[in-house]
This record gives sequence, C-alpha cells and structure tokens, in this order.
Amino acid sequence: MPRTKTGVVRRHGHKAVLARTKGFRMTKNRLFKVANEADMHAGQYAYEGRKRRKQDLRALWITRISAGLKTVTETINYSRFIKAMKDKNIQLNRKMLAEFSARDLPMFKKIVELVEK
Repeated sequence: MPRTKTGVVRRHGHKAVLARTKGFRMTKNRLFKVANEADMHAGQYAYEGRKRRKQDLRALWITRISAGLKTVTETINYSRFIKAMKDKNIQLNRKMLAEFSARDLPMFKKIVELVEK
C-alpha cells in the first residue's frame, strides 16, 4: 500500500488550536507546540474556573444575606437565621434570599420576621 500522509487532518487540527489561542501573548498564538501547551493549560484553568465560580457565587450570596440581616435586625446572625429557616421548614435557597436582601428589602424583612417568630 502507498504511504499516506496526514497533511489535511493535521493541518486542520493545528489551525483549530491556533484559532483557540488567538490573542495569547508571544509565541503562544503562533507556534503550534507552544500554542498546544497553552491551549491545554487554558482548558484546565477554564474547567477549574467553572467549579470555582459556583463557590464564589455561594460566598457572595452568604455575604449579601448577612449584610441584609444586619440592616433588618441586630439580634440574629446568618448561621442562626439559616438554622431557624430549616427549623420552620421555609425552603428558600441562598440565591433567592440574597436577591431579596439586595433588591426587595420589604420582602426580606417579612421573611426575617417570619423566621424570628
């Protein structure tokens, strides 16, 4: 059988990697070997970043709820508030509580009053 070279397939793969690394600095957007390494690292950072974003948002929600509680009442802190919500069987997630505390303070006050009873 005659020898078959992988010219078209390989060129397509190289062009795809170089397209993904467009905008990278120095030779990381020009030379395939360097760009391929940079692309693999970028993919790993993106994967970790998607996991990290969930942690960061949860921390942000907790901070917003805590700040909202400080404006509404001085008697209850975040951990006691969440425990009281679970005891009263009020099933609102932290994302919604954070939205109420930031954008709809009267509703958040009603929820806090309901929990404190």
